[in-house]
Amino acid sequence: MTPIDAVAAPPGRGEFTGTLIYTVGEYNMIQYSLAVAAFAMLAGFIYAISTRNDVSPRYRGAGIASALVHAVAFLAYVALLISWRTSYTLRDGLYVPAGTSAFDGGLRYADWSVTVPLLAVELLTVCAVAGKRLFTLRALAIASAFLMIVTGFLGAQVVDAGTRVLWLAVWAAVSTVFFLVLYAVLGKAVLDSVRELPSGTATTLKRATIMLFSVFGAYPLIYLVQQSVGAESDLVAWAMVTQLGLCAADVVAKVGFGAMIHKVAKMRTAEDVRSGTETHPEEVWISSVKQAEAWPPVAAALTGHSAHPAPVQISDGNGHRPR
Repeated sequence: MTPIDAVAAPPGRGEFTGTLIYTVGEYNMIQYSLAVAAFAMLAGFIYAISTRNDVSPRYRGAGIASALVHAVAFLAYVALLISWRTSYTLRDGLYVPAGTSAFDGGLRYADWSVTVPLLAVELLTVCAVAGKRLFTLRALAIASAFLMIVTGFLGAQVVDAGTRVLWLAVWAAVSTVFFLVLYAVLGKAVLDSVRELPSGTATTLKRATIMLFSVFGAYPLIYLVQQSVGAESDLVAWAMVTQLGLCAADVVAKVGFGAMIHKVAKMRTAEDVRSGTETHPEEVWISSVKQAEAWPPVAAALTGHSAHPAPVQISDGNGHRPR
């Protein structure tokens, strides 16, 4: 056994990413993915903050939730990046665990414990539900999302340090129950909403939901890696798959989903303005196409117009107005 082998012998299971030896390229690839995810979260946060007034107050909660999601995720990725940088040292052309600290992949669960419930809030805010029903659905979604993450964390990181297949499977099953409850709550709200919304808005809402549900489904698959690897596995390859996969999934679930929900909120704002049920101080534009004219209450009072603006003719996206 070489001195390097003595520093870090691959384990059988558990949180193994921070216990392995990496080439410079492998180490840099994981560092790169963590940094890109952090920058993407920062960009998403700035976008959410700068566009918060693009939508009416009725849907502004989605933008606030999105900003919080990106802020928490950005801080989590900064912490992950610092942990990665301080957990390894370059020796004889290879990166080996420093010995004084270990990479803390569990920070991801802390991130998800906050951001996954907020993603559920983000989606429900633009659905066609309100009042007591919205309050009930939101409470159920937040609770099931939080418990889904916490029980997964117990299996992956806490009970026997995630090294026993039995406990990994047990807690995965418990987490799956809350996973299904979350899907049922959000899915029912979206299905009920698409029946009431115009076709364009309904389609965008469905696409955003499919994106979120698809990405949520990727996390359990990555969780299964911890159950299926052993000392005989190519642990470095699996560590690369796990870390790069989680970074990609986080960016899609938070940044991509947030952008789509913002579009839904703008579409709903434009519909409300055109129908006369809502006012908005600025024109509503989506993909460089005007969806609604500005109609602030003050302007209506000063001009003597009705408080309800006439519907705006919307172009078909090719610069032509429908006949």
